[in-house]
Amino acid sequence: MGCWAMIVAAMFAAAMNGALSLPVYATEQPGAISGYVRDASGMPQMGAIVEIAGTAARSLTVFTDGAGFYSAANLLPGSYSVRVSAASFLPAWREKIGLRPGTSVHLNITLNTLLNAMRVGPLRGASDDDDWKWTLRSVANRPVLRVLDDPATSSEKQDHDLKASLSFLAGSESGGYGSGSDMSTRFSVERSIFSADRVGLSGNLGYGDGLPAAILRATYSHRLPDGSGPSMAVTVRRYAPSDPNLHNASLQAVSLSAADDFALGDVLELRFGSELQTIQFLGRVTAFRPHASLQFHSSPNTVVGYEYATSLPTSDEKSFDSAPTDMSDPDPRLSVTNFSTKLESAHHQELNISHRLGKNSLQVAVFTDRVNNTALLGTGDVTAAGGFLLPDVYSGTFTYAGDTLDTQGLRVVLQRKFNSDLTATLDYAYGGVLDLTRPDIEIQNVEQAITTQRRHALAAKFGGTLPRTHTRWITSYRWVDGQALTPVDMFNASPGRTDPYLNVCIRQPIPSLGFLPAHMEAVIDLRNLLAQGYVPVVGQDGQTVYLVQSARSVRGGVTINF
Repeated sequence: MGCWAMIVAAMFAAAMNGALSLPVYATEQPGAISGYVRDASGMPQMGAIVEIAGTAARSLTVFTDGAGFYSAANLLPGSYSVRVSAASFLPAWREKIGLRPGTSVHLNITLNTLLNAMRVGPLRGASDDDDWKWTLRSVANRPVLRVLDDPATSSEKQDHDLKASLSFLAGSESGGYGSGSDMSTRFSVERSIFSADRVGLSGNLGYGDGLPAAILRATYSHRLPDGSGPSMAVTVRRYAPSDPNLHNASLQAVSLSAADDFALGDVLELRFGSELQTIQFLGRVTAFRPHASLQFHSSPNTVVGYEYATSLPTSDEKSFDSAPTDMSDPDPRLSVTNFSTKLESAHHQELNISHRLGKNSLQVAVFTDRVNNTALLGTGDVTAAGGFLLPDVYSGTFTYAGDTLDTQGLRVVLQRKFNSDLTATLDYAYGGVLDLTRPDIEIQNVEQAITTQRRHALAAKFGGTLPRTHTRWITSYRWVDGQALTPVDMFNASPGRTDPYLNVCIRQPIPSLGFLPAHMEAVIDLRNLLAQGYVPVVGQDGQTVYLVQSARSVRGGVTINF
């Protein structure tokens, strides 16, 4: 009977104070959560709904008064979440609010409209170091083929409500048709909403005659309470018109991708997803590309993994150490034969084991690759008159059709982190590549003269940061023991991944003006600086053109990071 009297007394006190509270027994000292709800301009919000949920109590709801004040008293000790909503505003969410016996927590909430949520503001400090700003986000086909992350480095990364960047870049990637304009503007905006959700919009706009080449991507991801993280993205691409012999046809593509990941305890991680892509170019082509990865943590420093992928790693997976300014996508990779579109399709499977010992990380992997309708790269003055070459109007490179690559191989990666400013990586790979059966062949006969050969490749990469100037730099060299038209280990997404031959990239912070809520960086990116690996063939007009793994390119620009 005394217990019921206590409950009635507690409810009566809550009604007198204008707040709803939970009963508290005499054996525990109650706590309270209170605060003010305002909009972005500081105006109090009367009548806002404040929902409070905790581990020690059921959900309860209170309302703000004329001053925007709310209060929930007589709360049991524990961890609480607070959700605030009001008409014309986006809901606001605060989690993991610890309440100790006999204490009071003061929590002010600011509500934002949709326009406020999309505004770019100075939410980042100049010392923040997030690699997201260098890439167009992609959730399509994310193979995890990496050496174990350094926990010290991972702990330094922070999650911000709003992230944004704007880049101006000169120079083409020289990657064949669709590799981008020689002048382009790239942007990326990512926003955290409702605590567990993220939305993003990114794009790449090139300059040229007629309609510009462009890529636009919208992404959404959600983190569930069980730790899984479903995500999806919609990407629209339009490339510049091609050769007049192809009636100035331009490629247009739309892709829808979805992915998810979850963990079983601390031992097993599973990632999977797929992409559905429709391409309009000299006809219509559709592709479905699934992917998956499984990682077994046998110990805190050892991971055994299996990977399955159906397209090459995107720039997002490469990170700064592998592709510091590569903000374009390799998909769709296509070529033409007899004026018909051929879309590259691939199947990659890999079994790897990674182990970390102090400052050293080691990965050993075996893989099998099968790539059909391989889209290969060349450089020189060509046209599409014969219906078997696809020139790029900006870079002077072209794409042509190759044979099927069917191979197995081995990879060994060793990385040592000397200190926070210097890291060295060695990568050895052995596997199949596509190559010509004989030299001095004519370009129109190349497809029939391509075969698979075995090659060794060895790469060394050094990167770091200069302490005084904060300059980030990386240089790499990848050697191959013979002529090749494709790289050894095309699907390598480990820290040992490098482009063929000599490559240099520098990112230099630029002192920002006091009134600008952002920091700027200048970047220069040099690929295959010595123009190595060029295989000469006879072109359509009798002049020499070259087939290459990687064409020499020089790019530079400025990035503004918010």
